[in-house]
Amino acid sequence: MSDLNPLQEEIVHAPHSPLIQYYRSEEERRSWVRKMFDSTAADYNRIETILGFGTGSWYRRQALLRAGMKPGMRVVDIGVGTGLVATQAALILGDSTSVTGVDPSTGMLQHAQVPAGVKLVEGSAENIPFPDNSFDFLSMGYALRHISDLSLAFAEFHRVLKPGGRVCILEITCPQKKIPKMLLKTYLRTIVPMLAKLAVRNGDTSVLWRYYWDSIEACASPESVMHTLGSAGLTSVERHVAMGIFSEYWAIKPL
Repeated sequence: MSDLNPLQEEIVHAPHSPLIQYYRSEEERRSWVRKMFDSTAADYNRIETILGFGTGSWYRRQALLRAGMKPGMRVVDIGVGTGLVATQAALILGDSTSVTGVDPSTGMLQHAQVPAGVKLVEGSAENIPFPDNSFDFLSMGYALRHISDLSLAFAEFHRVLKPGGRVCILEITCPQKKIPKMLLKTYLRTIVPMLAKLAVRNGDTSVLWRYYWDSIEACASPESVMHTLGSAGLTSVERHVAMGIFSEYWAIKPL
């Protein structure tokens, strides 16, 4: 677990400053990210398997269980992508019809591979297309760095959750120590894009994975993410860290 450091607390809006090697402003970021995910959706799962050495499904399922997901819940997965987290949620619940995935990328939704019964809806973290108090559990897997306003998104999380509902956000956090950071950077920004060029036909895929690392390196601190969750009205905010780089942010909507 990790406690908040008061010296580092701040409410976060954009998860990181514009990465000018890809786009120059927040307005350009939205269209650039959406276009990138649309164009690489067909190859995403293949490269993700390389990225996670085949452990991704197991880890996602364990993370959801640690966060308190259990049968009987109604779950929404924000930034569902190709359905990697939503699939594990359906397995935990034993009822695919209780899982809904939301994503702004039509390409990702078209290539999602989810169990029959999982609902897929176009929408964003900042504008979730469901009424207040709709879900018992909200998950978001590795999408925090791609949304435009964390404060607004977390307020939406609070809105659509039922009282007592739980949040689980999965994200990769940049190591603070020099050698682990260098090793992870080399892997994500050099080796994975190189493998992507060999394994897929879409040239944008290697660009996506270089961007993946750059956004990790620039992302707001875990302390700031946790403080922003609390500022949105969520309580019991905690961070669990696995293997030194995988952050699991947990929070609860008060009863």
